[in-house]
Amino acid sequence: MMPETHKMSCDSAKNPRNSQFPDQNTEKEAQASSTSVSPDLTHQLQLAEDLVEGYRASARLQALRSDGMFSALAAERHYRDLEHGSLSWKVTLPLRAVRALLAGRTLSGRPVKDVTKRVREIAREEGLKSVWDRVVMRLPDFPVPARFKSQPSEPSVKAHIKETKKRVEEIILSPVSAGTRSSFTPFFLIVAELSIPQCAKYRVWQRKEALESLGWRVEVVDWHDLGRALSLLQTCTHVIFYRVPGNKEGMQLIREAHRLSLNPWWEVDDLIFDPASYEKNSNLETLSGAERRNVLDGVVYYRAALQACHRAIASTRGLAAAMKEAGVSDVSVIENALDTETLAKASQIFTSQPNRNVKPEQDIIIFYGSGTKTHDMDFRVAAAGIAAAMEADSRLRLQIVGDLSLPVEFARFGSRVEKLPGRSYNAYLELLAQADIAIAPLEPTLFNDAKSNIKYLESAIVGVPSVCSPAQAFQDVIVNGKTGYLPATEEEWKTHLLTLAASPSERQLIGNMARLAMAERYDPATVATQQVQPVCGKPIAPAREQLRVMMVNVFFEPRSFGGATLVAEEMAKAMRQRGVDVAVMTSRPYLPDHLDAAVRYHLHDMPVLSVPVQDDPISGLDNPTIGESFREWVRVWAPDLVHFHAIQGLGVSMMRVCQELGIPYVVTLHDAWWLCERQFMVKADGQYCFQKKIDLRVCETCVPGARHLRERAVLMHESLKHASALLSPSQSHLDLYAANGFAVDRLIINKNGFVWPRRPHTKRHPEDKIRFGYVGGNEKVKGFPLIKEAFESISSDRWELVLVDNTIKLGFKSINVGHWKVRGEITVVPSYTAQEIDVFFDRIDVLLFPSQWKESFGLTVREALARDVWVVSTSPGGQSEDIIDGVNGTLIPLDGQPNTLKNAISEIIENDSRFDNYENKVKNKLSNHDAQADALLQIYCSIKER
Repeated sequence: MMPETHKMSCDSAKNPRNSQFPDQNTEKEAQASSTSVSPDLTHQLQLAEDLVEGYRASARLQALRSDGMFSALAAERHYRDLEHGSLSWKVTLPLRAVRALLAGRTLSGRPVKDVTKRVREIAREEGLKSVWDRVVMRLPDFPVPARFKSQPSEPSVKAHIKETKKRVEEIILSPVSAGTRSSFTPFFLIVAELSIPQCAKYRVWQRKEALESLGWRVEVVDWHDLGRALSLLQTCTHVIFYRVPGNKEGMQLIREAHRLSLNPWWEVDDLIFDPASYEKNSNLETLSGAERRNVLDGVVYYRAALQACHRAIASTRGLAAAMKEAGVSDVSVIENALDTETLAKASQIFTSQPNRNVKPEQDIIIFYGSGTKTHDMDFRVAAAGIAAAMEADSRLRLQIVGDLSLPVEFARFGSRVEKLPGRSYNAYLELLAQADIAIAPLEPTLFNDAKSNIKYLESAIVGVPSVCSPAQAFQDVIVNGKTGYLPATEEEWKTHLLTLAASPSERQLIGNMARLAMAERYDPATVATQQVQPVCGKPIAPAREQLRVMMVNVFFEPRSFGGATLVAEEMAKAMRQRGVDVAVMTSRPYLPDHLDAAVRYHLHDMPVLSVPVQDDPISGLDNPTIGESFREWVRVWAPDLVHFHAIQGLGVSMMRVCQELGIPYVVTLHDAWWLCERQFMVKADGQYCFQKKIDLRVCETCVPGARHLRERAVLMHESLKHASALLSPSQSHLDLYAANGFAVDRLIINKNGFVWPRRPHTKRHPEDKIRFGYVGGNEKVKGFPLIKEAFESISSDRWELVLVDNTIKLGFKSINVGHWKVRGEITVVPSYTAQEIDVFFDRIDVLLFPSQWKESFGLTVREALARDVWVVSTSPGGQSEDIIDGVNGTLIPLDGQPNTLKNAISEIIENDSRFDNYENKVKNKLSNHDAQADALLQIYCSIKER
């Protein structure tokens, strides 16, 4: 049995098979050093590499386009589920049913004649009782009369399904502590409203630049892209929500951030979260009733988001004070500032027009960047003074960029007033730089006192003098009369405008002073270190002294399903016990509120990233969307190597990511999925294929509709070819892959361990019936139809059969025995956990394992053999390698015949007394988790040391 703690390191783990891991680069390096490569050949090689990368990018793009359709379908299913769960939908069900039947269709749209035909077929083949059972399984809440109940355990099975779904969701969506990301590579996420370019520039893209200058890795995502935003939350270490409203989707993002203990900030640069202040903003009077309602409704949502985040970042001191009044105590101020792009553009403009203010005989342009129609009342603060100045000096012209409703008195100026549409930021700066005077009027309200000084900053950086209202943000940066003017009255507006118009040297002096002051105060590096760093800090790379392994399997706890999953889970836990850092990537169930997003949870001191899989065969082979989720996961977690287990459904795009990033990986070949479209080399008729060297011409007859088999073979071969090691749980399985061209020096046997018994097996009482067990599910490949046929043909009733339905833990039922015509007793139970395994095997004397393919291992066989349970198994294959016929089990040929299995079962029933005190005398030769984990650690360490 495995000890509770079992620490090992790569230094102490000796690898007896180091010779099987030759340095494959040594010979190539020697050849390269002795052979000079011509520049032309180097260029051609580079072109070829670029071409390959181009093809990869194209393939990803096309696959992402396809995945987009599946994402849309997922969203549609989400909203359909909401509709179908509503009261109105339930109330109108009878009416819709009648309407559908009158149209000759069922509620699902299927023709009634097709349904009745299928019902007759089932009734003829299996009886009316089976028809009823199938109806009950489709309608789990339908009342079942006692006379039709086929299994006493049916209600409890249904209850278990519901309870299991609930438990799985609770585990996956449970809160994750902040400490779980302590080993993550620092990563800052900004979830933002990006539809307002000016706001995004100053509060999003400048923030990204400042954080990156401090060493952070930063990603920006539009909050409307809900799926991607949710996915990025799973791997970030810090998050800012900029201008995200507290509506349904916004609150979902914020709740997810709190579930992941990210302690998010909410950021904004306008007082859009204070209803009282917003209602006093007279600019609202210029909007239509509908527009006004939309704005005020939005205020409520923004306030909810602010309060939900608990931390906030403001652009001004006034805004910060309002945030605190709203109930958020932790508020920081980071001002709108300059960025490298703006500085470069401003420098280009300034140096190309050194004497642009010296033009005494030309028109004098007063520039106003309005932006949106909500600035009408702001402009009216200065309107009279501007008009008076224009009346006094005929050279003055007013140039407006953006929406603005001018007061009627400006009509008399005719062409001296020019209104221009909005434009890109660089084009806006170029136009601003051609002006002589910039203005920034603001109505004196609390709302405007919270605004930032962007308009002044933009004019200053291109050397244009400004006349601004004395709002708080302008008073903080303007020295009146030296770096700008702060008029408070109509007369002051007129005076300052005329002063600047009259003196080109005054305009140049104030413009230059403003430019120098703003360049010094808002230099990107200065703002980053003095404002951003105190709030956001600098990234601290985690100490990573231990070996770091990422394990990938299509299922993982709490969705434990199948032998490969159990192996992956146990090896992950065993590696943790040996001092290895382990992270996991797996699939997740459908979660209505998460659409196509990844979800991170934490189990057994391991971070687990779960992603949705799509129900189509191609994405199950190669899913670039999952590949990108994997790329993000390895980027954050930075493993030394990746161990791929069963990845059907997830796809091999993850392996290309490893190849591109230079991350070594190993693959455990749990089955024949890498060689066979049907995964187990079993044909449609349930018969084993018996191919050794795969011939695609044979495969094309087995799967006639699949046109992708050749591309599939190339994809799989390339994926395995670049693996550092290919692990097989048995010699039989290793031989199969060796026969298909994979290098023998990379094929290694790593026998699966299993949960050893914690106590002796409960012995059978002589008076009891002989008890059989089967754990393979309802698939032909596992021999389920043979089990049914065998037991239906046995006349004795001195037997019991326990069937394990693994899918119950996935939230549905796949085994129904109500139509079986047998004389013994049958019970269907959910799959067992590691804690329940001894209890399950105490219920049986004989395990049936009539698998119809050469299994790679047969985990259940070993679990049974270790517990003194006799095993009836097919042979050859990995499942039979630890069975000695007649000593600890019965071997039957892999022929797909029910009589073979029937004869073995009948012989056991007739000679059941031998199981009264049966003990497997050769069980000590079996492997265990300790042995497998020790060998696996040796393999890991040898790969890391290359």
